[in-house]
Amino acid sequence: MSHRSALTESPSTEVQDHHLGGSTLLSDYWALTKPEVNFLILITTFVGFHMASANDGRPFSFARLFNTLLATLFVASGTGTLNQYLEREFDAQMRRTARRPAAAGRVKPLSVLVFGVALAAVGSIYLAIAANLLASVLGIVTLLTYLFVYTPLKRKTPMCVLVGAIPGAVPPLIGWAAASGRLNIEAGSLYAMLFLWQFPHFMAIAWMYREDYDRAGYLVLPQGNARVPFVMLETLLPLLALVAISIMQSPARHVAIFHCAIALLGIGFTYFGWAFVFERSRIAARRLLTASILYLPLLYGSATLCNRAR
Repeated sequence: MSHRSALTESPSTEVQDHHLGGSTLLSDYWALTKPEVNFLILITTFVGFHMASANDGRPFSFARLFNTLLATLFVASGTGTLNQYLEREFDAQMRRTARRPAAAGRVKPLSVLVFGVALAAVGSIYLAIAANLLASVLGIVTLLTYLFVYTPLKRKTPMCVLVGAIPGAVPPLIGWAAASGRLNIEAGSLYAMLFLWQFPHFMAIAWMYREDYDRAGYLVLPQGNARVPFVMLETLLPLLALVAISIMQSPARHVAIFHCAIALLGIGFTYFGWAFVFERSRIAARRLLTASILYLPLLYGSATLCNRAR
Protein backbone atom coordinates (compact mmCIF):
# COMPACT_ATOMS: atom_id res chain seq x y z
CA MET A 1 0.00 0.00 0.00
CA SER A 2 2.85 2.28 0.54
CA HIS A 3 6.29 2.81 -0.68
CA ARG A 4 8.67 0.46 1.10
CA SER A 5 11.01 3.36 1.79
CA ALA A 6 8.32 5.52 3.14
CA LEU A 7 6.17 3.30 5.27
CA THR A 8 7.54 -0.19 5.35
CA GLU A 9 11.29 -0.07 5.90
CA SER A 10 11.67 1.71 9.22
CA PRO A 11 13.28 -0.37 11.97
CA SER A 12 10.41 0.74 14.15
CA THR A 13 8.09 -1.14 11.83
CA GLU A 14 9.85 -4.45 12.18
CA VAL A 15 7.78 -6.80 14.31
CA GLN A 16 10.20 -9.03 16.14
CA ASP A 17 9.64 -12.13 18.20
CA HIS A 18 9.60 -11.36 21.90
CA HIS A 19 7.55 -14.35 23.01
CA LEU A 20 9.27 -16.53 25.58
CA GLY A 21 8.31 -19.69 23.76
CA GLY A 22 8.69 -18.34 20.24
CA SER A 23 6.10 -16.69 18.04
CA THR A 24 2.53 -17.90 17.79
CA LEU A 25 0.69 -18.44 14.53
CA LEU A 26 -1.63 -15.53 15.30
CA SER A 27 1.26 -13.15 15.94
CA ASP A 28 2.92 -14.28 12.72
CA TYR A 29 -0.15 -13.44 10.67
CA TRP A 30 -0.39 -10.14 12.51
CA ALA A 31 3.26 -9.41 11.65
CA LEU A 32 2.61 -10.18 7.98
CA THR A 33 0.26 -7.19 7.81
CA LYS A 34 2.97 -4.78 9.08
CA PRO A 35 0.73 -3.06 11.67
CA GLU A 36 3.10 -0.23 12.56
CA VAL A 37 3.39 0.67 8.88
CA ASN A 38 -0.38 0.64 8.60
CA PHE A 39 -0.63 3.12 11.46
CA LEU A 40 1.19 5.76 9.40
CA ILE A 41 -0.91 4.89 6.36
CA LEU A 42 -4.10 5.41 8.35
CA ILE A 43 -2.86 8.76 9.67
CA THR A 44 -2.24 10.08 6.17
CA THR A 45 -5.53 8.67 4.90
CA PHE A 46 -7.36 10.36 7.78
CA VAL A 47 -5.75 13.71 7.00
CA GLY A 48 -6.85 13.50 3.38
CA PHE A 49 -10.40 12.60 4.40
CA HIS A 50 -10.61 15.32 7.03
CA MET A 51 -9.26 18.10 4.81
CA ALA A 52 -11.50 17.12 1.90
CA SER A 53 -14.56 17.22 4.16
CA ALA A 54 -13.61 20.67 5.45
CA ASN A 55 -12.85 22.04 1.97
CA ASP A 56 -16.16 20.86 0.56
CA GLY A 57 -18.09 22.29 3.49
CA ARG A 58 -20.04 19.08 3.89
CA PRO A 59 -20.96 17.47 7.24
CA PHE A 60 -18.19 15.28 8.58
CA SER A 61 -19.25 11.62 8.38
CA PHE A 62 -17.65 9.52 11.09
CA ALA A 63 -19.27 6.41 9.64
CA ARG A 64 -17.72 7.01 6.21
CA LEU A 65 -14.38 7.82 7.83
CA PHE A 66 -14.44 4.58 9.83
CA ASN A 67 -15.31 2.52 6.76
CA THR A 68 -12.64 4.26 4.69
CA LEU A 69 -9.94 3.63 7.26
CA LEU A 70 -10.94 0.01 7.79
CA ALA A 71 -11.07 -0.71 4.07
CA THR A 72 -7.73 1.03 3.53
CA LEU A 73 -6.28 -1.01 6.38
CA PHE A 74 -7.33 -4.23 4.63
CA VAL A 75 -5.74 -3.16 1.33
CA ALA A 76 -2.55 -2.00 3.06
CA SER A 77 -2.35 -5.22 5.07
CA GLY A 78 -2.80 -7.27 1.93
CA THR A 79 -0.07 -5.31 0.18
CA GLY A 80 2.35 -5.79 3.06
CA THR A 81 1.58 -9.51 3.19
CA LEU A 82 2.01 -10.02 -0.55
CA ASN A 83 5.26 -8.06 -0.46
CA GLN A 84 6.62 -10.49 2.12
CA TYR A 85 5.47 -13.38 -0.06
CA LEU A 86 7.29 -12.04 -3.11
CA GLU A 87 10.49 -11.16 -1.24
CA ARG A 88 10.67 -14.03 1.25
CA GLU A 89 13.84 -15.52 -0.23
CA PHE A 90 15.64 -12.16 -0.27
CA ASP A 91 14.36 -11.15 3.18
CA ALA A 92 15.91 -14.35 4.51
CA GLN A 93 19.35 -13.05 3.45
CA MET A 94 19.04 -9.82 5.45
CA ARG A 95 19.65 -9.79 9.19
CA ARG A 96 16.99 -7.15 9.67
CA THR A 97 14.23 -9.10 7.92
CA ALA A 98 15.31 -12.72 8.32
CA ARG A 99 12.89 -13.28 11.21
CA ARG A 100 9.82 -12.23 9.28
CA PRO A 101 7.23 -15.03 9.21
CA ALA A 102 7.50 -15.76 5.48
CA ALA A 103 11.29 -15.39 5.33
CA ALA A 104 11.79 -17.64 8.34
CA GLY A 105 9.37 -20.24 6.99
CA ARG A 106 7.02 -20.09 9.98
CA VAL A 107 4.08 -19.50 7.63
CA LYS A 108 3.88 -21.51 4.41
CA PRO A 109 4.21 -19.49 1.18
CA LEU A 110 0.79 -20.59 -0.09
CA SER A 111 -0.82 -19.49 3.17
CA VAL A 112 0.89 -16.10 2.94
CA LEU A 113 -0.28 -15.69 -0.67
CA VAL A 114 -3.91 -16.62 0.09
CA PHE A 115 -3.98 -14.40 3.17
CA GLY A 116 -2.59 -11.42 1.25
CA VAL A 117 -4.92 -11.81 -1.73
CA ALA A 118 -7.94 -12.18 0.56
CA LEU A 119 -7.09 -9.04 2.53
CA ALA A 120 -6.47 -6.97 -0.60
CA ALA A 121 -9.63 -8.20 -2.35
CA VAL A 122 -11.87 -7.62 0.66
CA GLY A 123 -10.38 -4.16 1.21
CA SER A 124 -10.77 -3.10 -2.43
CA ILE A 125 -14.41 -4.22 -2.61
CA TYR A 126 -15.17 -2.74 0.80
CA LEU A 127 -13.64 0.59 -0.22
CA ALA A 128 -15.74 0.71 -3.40
CA ILE A 129 -18.96 -0.01 -1.50
CA ALA A 130 -18.36 2.02 1.66
CA ALA A 131 -16.70 5.01 -0.02
CA ASN A 132 -16.65 5.18 -3.82
CA LEU A 133 -15.08 3.67 -6.91
CA LEU A 134 -12.37 6.34 -7.19
CA ALA A 135 -10.99 5.54 -3.74
CA SER A 136 -11.04 1.83 -4.54
CA VAL A 137 -9.27 2.31 -7.88
CA LEU A 138 -6.57 4.37 -6.18
CA GLY A 139 -6.01 1.57 -3.67
CA ILE A 140 -5.84 -1.12 -6.36
CA VAL A 141 -3.47 0.87 -8.58
CA THR A 142 -1.24 1.53 -5.59
CA LEU A 143 -1.12 -2.17 -4.73
CA LEU A 144 -0.35 -3.26 -8.29
CA THR A 145 2.30 -0.58 -8.84
CA TYR A 146 4.01 -1.33 -5.56
CA LEU A 147 4.07 -5.10 -5.99
CA PHE A 148 4.69 -5.48 -9.71
CA VAL A 149 6.65 -2.37 -10.67
CA TYR A 150 8.54 -1.09 -7.64
CA THR A 151 9.31 -4.43 -5.98
CA PRO A 152 11.11 -6.04 -8.96
CA LEU A 153 12.89 -2.76 -9.76
CA LYS A 154 14.67 -2.87 -6.40
CA ARG A 155 16.93 -5.57 -7.81
CA LYS A 156 17.60 -3.70 -11.05
CA THR A 157 18.17 0.03 -10.46
CA PRO A 158 18.44 2.66 -7.71
CA MET A 159 15.71 4.54 -9.60
CA CYS A 160 13.34 2.19 -7.79
CA VAL A 161 13.31 4.75 -4.97
CA LEU A 162 11.70 7.32 -7.27
CA VAL A 163 9.26 4.79 -8.71
CA GLY A 164 8.28 3.51 -5.28
CA ALA A 165 7.56 6.99 -3.98
CA ILE A 166 4.73 7.34 -6.51
CA PRO A 167 2.40 4.71 -5.00
CA GLY A 168 3.80 5.43 -1.56
CA ALA A 169 2.20 8.89 -1.51
CA VAL A 170 -1.32 7.74 -2.46
CA PRO A 171 -2.95 7.18 0.99
CA PRO A 172 -4.02 10.84 1.49
CA LEU A 173 -5.54 10.75 -1.99
CA ILE A 174 -7.60 7.71 -1.00
CA GLY A 175 -8.91 9.59 2.02
CA TRP A 176 -9.63 12.68 -0.06
CA ALA A 177 -11.42 10.71 -2.76
CA ALA A 178 -13.46 8.80 -0.17
CA ALA A 179 -14.70 12.04 1.39
CA SER A 180 -15.38 14.08 -1.75
CA GLY A 181 -15.46 11.70 -4.69
CA ARG A 182 -12.85 13.74 -6.56
CA LEU A 183 -9.29 15.07 -6.39
CA ASN A 184 -8.05 18.67 -6.63
CA ILE A 185 -5.01 20.89 -6.08
CA GLU A 186 -5.22 20.65 -2.30
CA ALA A 187 -5.17 16.87 -2.52
CA GLY A 188 -2.17 17.18 -4.83
CA SER A 189 -0.33 19.21 -2.18
CA LEU A 190 -0.79 16.44 0.38
CA TYR A 191 0.44 13.94 -2.20
CA ALA A 192 3.49 16.04 -3.03
CA MET A 193 4.50 16.41 0.61
CA LEU A 194 4.29 12.67 1.26
CA PHE A 195 6.05 11.90 -2.03
CA LEU A 196 9.02 14.10 -1.13
CA TRP A 197 9.13 12.99 2.51
CA GLN A 198 9.89 9.44 1.48
CA PHE A 199 13.32 10.24 0.04
CA PRO A 200 15.18 11.46 3.16
CA HIS A 201 13.29 8.86 5.18
CA PHE A 202 14.45 5.99 2.99
CA MET A 203 17.97 7.30 2.45
CA ALA A 204 18.49 7.10 6.21
CA ILE A 205 17.27 3.50 6.23
CA ALA A 206 19.23 2.53 3.12
CA TRP A 207 22.44 3.90 4.61
CA MET A 208 21.93 2.19 7.95
CA TYR A 209 21.33 -1.18 6.30
CA ARG A 210 23.39 -0.84 3.13
CA GLU A 211 25.35 -4.03 3.84
CA ASP A 212 22.09 -5.93 4.28
CA TYR A 213 20.72 -4.62 1.00
CA ASP A 214 23.97 -5.44 -0.80
CA ARG A 215 23.96 -8.96 0.61
CA ALA A 216 20.45 -9.61 -0.64
CA GLY A 217 21.16 -8.12 -4.07
CA TYR A 218 18.97 -5.03 -3.72
CA LEU A 219 20.15 -2.05 -5.79
CA VAL A 220 18.44 0.63 -3.74
CA LEU A 221 21.78 2.47 -3.65
CA PRO A 222 24.35 2.71 -6.48
CA GLN A 223 27.59 0.80 -6.21
CA GLY A 224 31.04 2.40 -6.10
CA ASN A 225 31.78 6.12 -6.21
CA ALA A 226 28.24 7.07 -7.20
CA ARG A 227 26.80 5.98 -3.86
CA VAL A 228 27.65 9.02 -1.74
CA PRO A 229 26.55 11.68 -4.28
CA PHE A 230 23.34 9.73 -4.86
CA VAL A 231 22.53 9.66 -1.15
CA MET A 232 23.31 13.36 -0.79
CA LEU A 233 21.07 14.39 -3.69
CA GLU A 234 18.25 12.00 -2.80
CA THR A 235 18.27 13.35 0.74
CA LEU A 236 18.71 17.10 0.36
CA LEU A 237 16.88 18.02 -2.84
CA PRO A 238 13.55 16.39 -1.91
CA LEU A 239 13.90 17.60 1.68
CA LEU A 240 14.35 21.23 0.62
CA ALA A 241 11.50 20.93 -1.87
CA LEU A 242 9.30 19.44 0.85
CA VAL A 243 10.00 22.34 3.21
CA ALA A 244 9.33 24.85 0.44
CA ILE A 245 6.00 23.28 -0.53
CA SER A 246 4.88 22.97 3.08
CA ILE A 247 5.25 26.71 3.72
CA MET A 248 4.15 27.95 0.28
CA GLN A 249 0.61 28.80 1.31
CA SER A 250 0.04 32.50 1.91
CA PRO A 251 -0.41 32.94 5.69
CA ALA A 252 -3.60 34.67 6.72
CA ARG A 253 -3.43 36.58 9.98
CA HIS A 254 -5.45 34.09 12.02
CA VAL A 255 -3.51 31.03 10.83
CA ALA A 256 0.01 32.51 10.93
CA ILE A 257 0.85 30.44 14.01
CA PHE A 258 0.35 27.24 12.03
CA HIS A 259 2.62 28.44 9.24
CA CYS A 260 5.28 29.27 11.82
CA ALA A 261 4.93 25.78 13.25
CA ILE A 262 5.28 24.22 9.78
CA ALA A 263 8.36 26.37 9.09
CA LEU A 264 9.97 25.35 12.38
CA LEU A 265 9.28 21.70 11.67
CA GLY A 266 10.95 22.11 8.29
CA ILE A 267 14.01 23.76 9.80
CA GLY A 268 14.40 20.94 12.29
CA PHE A 269 13.99 18.23 9.64
CA THR A 270 16.46 20.01 7.37
CA TYR A 271 19.02 20.19 10.17
CA PHE A 272 19.00 16.42 10.64
CA GLY A 273 19.13 15.93 6.87
CA TRP A 274 22.24 18.11 6.53
CA ALA A 275 23.87 16.41 9.52
CA PHE A 276 23.31 13.01 7.93
CA VAL A 277 24.64 14.07 4.54
CA PHE A 278 27.88 15.45 6.01
CA GLU A 279 28.49 12.77 8.64
CA ARG A 280 27.06 9.73 6.84
CA SER A 281 27.27 7.75 10.05
CA ARG A 282 24.82 5.21 11.38
CA ILE A 283 24.02 7.50 14.31
CA ALA A 284 23.26 10.45 12.03
CA ALA A 285 21.14 8.21 9.82
CA ARG A 286 19.14 6.97 12.79
CA ARG A 287 18.59 10.53 13.98
CA LEU A 288 17.30 11.51 10.54
CA LEU A 289 15.05 8.45 10.51
CA THR A 290 13.61 9.37 13.91
CA ALA A 291 13.14 12.97 12.82
CA SER A 292 11.29 11.85 9.68
CA ILE A 293 8.94 9.61 11.67
CA LEU A 294 8.11 12.52 14.00
CA TYR A 295 7.97 15.11 11.23
CA LEU A 296 5.30 13.53 9.04
CA PRO A 297 2.41 13.33 11.54
CA LEU A 298 3.32 16.75 12.96
CA LEU A 299 3.37 18.28 9.48
CA TYR A 300 0.06 16.74 8.50
CA GLY A 301 -1.43 17.65 11.86
CA SER A 302 -0.38 21.28 11.44
CA ALA A 303 -1.77 21.35 7.91
CA THR A 304 -5.08 19.97 9.16
CA LEU A 305 -5.35 22.55 11.93
CA CYS A 306 -4.35 25.31 9.53
CA ASN A 307 -7.06 24.20 7.12
CA ARG A 308 -9.70 24.26 9.86
CA ALA A 309 -8.66 27.75 10.98
CA ARG A 310 -9.15 29.34 7.55
